[in-house]
Amino acid sequence: MAKKTTMQDLTRGNPMKLILGFAVPLFFGLLFQHFYNLADTMIVGQTLGEDALAAVGATGSVNFLIVGFCTGLCNGFVIPVAQQFGAGDEKALRRFAANAVWLSAVFAAAVTVAVALLCRPILCLMQTPENIFEDAYRYILAIFLGIPAAMFYNLLAGFIRSLGDSKTPVLILTAAAVVNIGLDLLFILQFGWGVAGAAWATVLSQLLSGVACLIFILIRMPVLHLKRQELKPDHAAMRLLCGMGLPMGLQYSITAIGNIVLQTSVNALGSMAVAAMATAIKISHFFACPFDALGSTMATYGGQNVGARKLDRVHQGLRSAVLLGAGYSAVALAVILLCGRHLPQLFVADAQPQLYEMAYQFLLCNAIFYFPLALVITIRFMVQGLGFSKLAVLAGVCEMIARAVAGFLLVPRFGFTAVGLASPLAWLAADVFLIYAYRRVMRQLRLSIGAAEE
Repeated sequence: MAKKTTMQDLTRGNPMKLILGFAVPLFFGLLFQHFYNLADTMIVGQTLGEDALAAVGATGSVNFLIVGFCTGLCNGFVIPVAQQFGAGDEKALRRFAANAVWLSAVFAAAVTVAVALLCRPILCLMQTPENIFEDAYRYILAIFLGIPAAMFYNLLAGFIRSLGDSKTPVLILTAAAVVNIGLDLLFILQFGWGVAGAAWATVLSQLLSGVACLIFILIRMPVLHLKRQELKPDHAAMRLLCGMGLPMGLQYSITAIGNIVLQTSVNALGSMAVAAMATAIKISHFFACPFDALGSTMATYGGQNVGARKLDRVHQGLRSAVLLGAGYSAVALAVILLCGRHLPQLFVADAQPQLYEMAYQFLLCNAIFYFPLALVITIRFMVQGLGFSKLAVLAGVCEMIARAVAGFLLVPRFGFTAVGLASPLAWLAADVFLIYAYRRVMRQLRLSIGAAEE
């Protein structure tokens, strides 16, 4: 292999130490990413009011449906890169990277055109309240037009992480967070663009992050420098990449369908319920950053170690991640119990007390079930990293069904109380399937690797 300047081999050394060392920078990167998402919400809520905040919140599930698909697609595309890095095959690594770029460009163009044309009908189908409809449309249209920028960043950052460097994306996202906040203030307060200004600030920040990742790869990661002959599309590589990427993207989207059903039920409860849920979800995502960091770590860790055929290290790593997730779940619950009632006030000034109480109720219901969430994320990403992305789709189906049941049956009967229990029900349903799926995957890998070594 060429010199690994900023790259890290996760196939050697103590799994717990390696996972912590890789996950902690990822955590700070995600923290900053959510920080500028929180900044959007806080600036919108504090400067434009409760209805504007509700407009942004009303687009959350459809945003996750489309942008989540694109993010999952990119995350799947980089798994073969991590596997070939673990196997020590530079030529195959670059072949997969080149074809991932081609596929990402095609999907970015197709998805952007389709969803930009359909976003107004989608908001109508979701029964978006009339008083926030136009703001919701302007916000989500800008986000959808920025899909190429989002995929540009996610793919290149994924390449960097797949080669064992989780620190550089942190520095890039830190800079992006600062830029995003500055653009929020400029576009909303100075230019008067309203909620659309917050969306364009996010899009431009993602574009700049992608450019920064590209510059870093060109300077510090020669193993990813593609030769002219390697740029030629390879249909076999594309089929394998689609086999990894499409299931991961669909897993996000299938999960999001359940969110859309739930969001539609919340929309029927009125703009206050929408604003309360939007606020609570932003805070909840902030608390979930360590889980997401562990998940991304498991994808890279699993990919490298299965490429090196070290299955014992795979299981040791997952066990370490689960222990870390359990410890953090307890800490997060304690913090929300102590401070949760005050956190929603950071987002909406002078709102009705009922909004704050509804947001806290949602937060507490989620926090009680953070350990099941930790299991969902760590096991799902491990299974994906091992090359079995299709099983993640079935886990997403379990989550979708649980959220849809909550949206169709529980919310109309029990009101906002049932909204807070929808995600915990989804996590528990996914856990049942994923624990079974992981055991099945490990048995299959042991048999295939054993047969290959005979």
